Amino acid sequence: MNRNKISVAAIAAMATAVFAVPAVASDTADIEALVNAAKREKPINVYDSTGKIVEMAENFSAKYGLKATGMKVSANSQLEMIIRESQSNNVQGDVVLITDAPAALAQLLPEKFVENYLPADMASKIPKQFQNPLAISTNANVWAYNTEAYDKCPVANIWELTEPKWKGKVAIIDPLTKGNYTDWFNQLDAHGSDAVAAAYKAHFGKELQTDEKSAAAAWIRALAQNAPLATDSDDRISEAVGAPGQKEPFFGLLSSAKFRDNEDKGYKLGICTTLDPWVGWNYIKLGLIAAKSQSPNTAKLFIHYILTEEGIAPQMKDGKLPTNSDVRMPDDEPSGLMKVADKLQAYDASTGLDDFDRREEWQDFWRVNYRK
Repeated sequence: MNRNKISVAAIAAMATAVFAVPAVASDTADIEALVNAAKREKPINVYDSTGKIVEMAENFSAKYGLKATGMKVSANSQLEMIIRESQSNNVQGDVVLITDAPAALAQLLPEKFVENYLPADMASKIPKQFQNPLAISTNANVWAYNTEAYDKCPVANIWELTEPKWKGKVAIIDPLTKGNYTDWFNQLDAHGSDAVAAAYKAHFGKELQTDEKSAAAAWIRALAQNAPLATDSDDRISEAVGAPGQKEPFFGLLSSAKFRDNEDKGYKLGICTTLDPWVGWNYIKLGLIAAKSQSPNTAKLFIHYILTEEGIAPQMKDGKLPTNSDVRMPDDEPSGLMKVADKLQAYDASTGLDDFDRREEWQDFWRVNYRK
């Protein structure tokens, strides 16, 4: 999809904090009426990038006597499928739960491939910044260490990761393979540079002097030049950091969902809860409805369902934080993320379009500076 096709007016409208995207009317917000209307519609398919969507769809089907099928589809594939299905008038995915918010803002919403829907009874429970477009959860990537090898986190400041001690011993997802990592770089640049500069002074005892355009860019360059292990999956990072029996394990940045490996695989992952200035960062998962869905009421009902504790529960077990302020994380969530949720660099959707537009620029920046 050519971003140049989006009008200047549309870009300006979406660049505000609340994004002026028209929401689907909520006149069917009454659940009983919505269920009755949905019973006259065809079954729906729901796209999500996690396999937990299968369980969520099954639970929905059992609760309402309606048929919903959850399908695990990567964010990149979701984008292509939604666009092609709409253009061919052959919608297969009625609901899309997508973690690539910048791409949705740039490609899906302006072209009206999808619609935003906020159930009326959820308006007081979902913070304003998550309403338009609707975010159903925030997902976190956190810095982790091996609790068997260290009695406490061995890193106190992100600038330590650029020093010789950690050369070749930091594991992260390759930013060339996953868009939300370059989005993170842009978020750091736009919203976090002051904190990064303050962390530099706290660690080195002097002001940062750099030829880069921001403190964030200086840190990203220094990290890239310190030969981190850039891999294609959180599974590899989880193993490199958390596998037992290591004398010098990696320090790594990975999805909070991987802390279930402690129970499933005997790993020793722990969140670095004292890291300055952040213990990690989060990104949002949007819940949108295909504009040409033949089952709009069923789709609306599903959106409502996943905003409830019952609906989102399978993903909360993986450390996904619901945007519904009434929902609380389970006590047995493996990572303990809730204890440090306020120490995450929060995603700021007001620069979502800029995140999208600058992905290639940040990829080039990483590619030029990366050392193996």
